[in-house]
Amino acid sequence: MGAHAAFLQWREVPFARRAQRMREAAQILRTRRAEYARTMTTEMWKPIVQAEAEVDKCAWVCEYYADHAEAFLAEQPRETQASRSYVRFDPLGPVLAVMPWNFPFWQVFRFAAPALMAGNAGILKHASNVPRSALAMEEVFREAGFPRGLFSTVLVGPSAVAGLIADPRIVAVTLTGSELAGSKVAEQAGYALKKTVLELGGSGPFIVLADADIGAAARTAADARLINSGQSCIAAKRFIVGEPVADQLLERYLHELSSRRMGDPLARETQVGPQARVDLRDSLHQQIAESVKRGAKLLLGGEVPARKGAFYPPTLLAAVDKGMPAFDEETFGPVAAVIRAKDEADAVRLANDSAFGLGASLCTQDRVRAERMAAQIEAGAVFVNSLVTSDPRLPFGGIKRSGYGRELS
Repeated sequence: MGAHAAFLQWREVPFARRAQRMREAAQILRTRRAEYARTMTTEMWKPIVQAEAEVDKCAWVCEYYADHAEAFLAEQPRETQASRSYVRFDPLGPVLAVMPWNFPFWQVFRFAAPALMAGNAGILKHASNVPRSALAMEEVFREAGFPRGLFSTVLVGPSAVAGLIADPRIVAVTLTGSELAGSKVAEQAGYALKKTVLELGGSGPFIVLADADIGAAARTAADARLINSGQSCIAAKRFIVGEPVADQLLERYLHELSSRRMGDPLARETQVGPQARVDLRDSLHQQIAESVKRGAKLLLGGEVPARKGAFYPPTLLAAVDKGMPAFDEETFGPVAAVIRAKDEADAVRLANDSAFGLGASLCTQDRVRAERMAAQIEAGAVFVNSLVTSDPRLPFGGIKRSGYGRELS
């Protein structure tokens, strides 16, 4: 059965039965947690402990939307002159999902769980370096009892995406990826008059104010920068620190970054694995070299290790400023750029001085101050005393060149 035929059948299925299938998918994920985690790790080198956590999160999003989709999509009555008026939410049809390699399971389930619970079908065009992950997820939905063809994987290259978008059976497109990929998909979908959601790059600010708990901020900053070996669009990348505590934060941050273990991603003690590809590692290194050439101060890392694999060590740059790649561009790897701010207003200015607007973090012990500043920061989400994460309970997406629309909404 094709995706469109499966959709026509699935949209008539009551929410309770859809939820049964989605809970079964969650159970399959939990049962095969170790298998799926190893698949991710051996395809794109995610540290195995983080891969296991990713499978757990996928099961959670399945359960969350199984529990809440019906209420989220309930009719909304409106008072008008008519005898009865209401807003209702109907499924659209097959949705094309163009997904990246860095969170090969989560990015897909983040789209698929709400989309399928809403009555849609999903067609996955995954990154070319994670085909086993793509096929494994198709198998999860099939074994969970979803109609055959409702969620399917197409193993094609980027050049095939335009044809898929143009297919009249595809009604909408969601993409998580680069600015270039997003602009191409937006252009193609716009020509075909199809809805799109784009979640693109980020250069997230992580602001540390003078009243912050510096030890906790340094630990959180290291976690925020090194998650997935630094290969995350929502990872903090620019660390904006109030001048009174900048030296103290730098000392603590240097210790935290240097203490993280880099090594075999299948070893449970590993916290930083290799980058997904050698060419990506080399491009990252060029950004660091150019930033140093333009005046950044290298405090840690910054050298390609003499070992097999696309490894790049946790790297810390200070004295970073506008005009350097470490400030202006997305650095997709374990590289932290520290920028000093004169005061609160300067910190907000620096945070917003970016083409991106995906996520931001803010460290302070003053909640009122935090909420005031959060409203001034140009980002899709602002987290206080925490790293940025995507959460099934909250809509997720960015502004500016980080994209538009929201997943999990």
